[in-house]
Amino acid sequence: MQKIDVCISPELLHLYNIENSIVVVVDIFRATSCMTTAFANGVEAIIPVSSIDECVSYQQKGYLAAAERDGKTPEGFDFDNSPFSYMTEKVNGATICVTTTNGTLAITKSKSAVKVMVGSFLNLGALANYLKDQQYDILVLCAGWKGKPNLEDTLFAGALVERLQEEFMVEDDSALMALRQYELSKSDLLSFVASSSHVKRLQRLGIQKDIAYCLQHDLYDVLPVMRGNTLVKM
Repeated sequence: MQKIDVCISPELLHLYNIENSIVVVVDIFRATSCMTTAFANGVEAIIPVSSIDECVSYQQKGYLAAAERDGKTPEGFDFDNSPFSYMTEKVNGATICVTTTNGTLAITKSKSAVKVMVGSFLNLGALANYLKDQQYDILVLCAGWKGKPNLEDTLFAGALVERLQEEFMVEDDSALMALRQYELSKSDLLSFVASSSHVKRLQRLGIQKDIAYCLQHDLYDVLPVMRGNTLVKM
């Protein structure tokens, strides 16, 4: 029987054997929620890169581009890191290069996995239904914040563990801790994360509506997956 595990920070990824695993990267506030929303609104592909310079180089080649650092959008980019910015006709059929503080870095670190997928509460059900039939171990990689764990990504990991615990073994404490945290919080996630560092950071930037949106479950039946260096809709 395969197992499901949780890596609470990309800084700990070297402790896991991902060559025989499907890695689900999650950055709830807000990169992977944005990506899920973008695909739900017709994006053709997303190119995740780790640096702003890489993103600019794609933009100079004619691609649409989105960038975020410390919750803010540098000047000159087509999209910010709010999922609402992807709810537009402009994204339909487009390929967008994206760089964020945490999420795209976690994706680029995972490329040696059997498969890299993007997870969010928004596509939790679709993701769980797909993974139930897979014959590989599952590792949920939480993007965290600049190498540190964060609450919202860990809660998503717990939600996915909850949905897959009948099909996959839950052996390690990181997965068990995430599961227990989610079980405690799932009746009111918004209140549970209200005092978390990332929520406070977003509130200082006036981005309250993004917080509530990103915690909604099962809005979209989309499965973003890496093909080479590009995310596409499965």
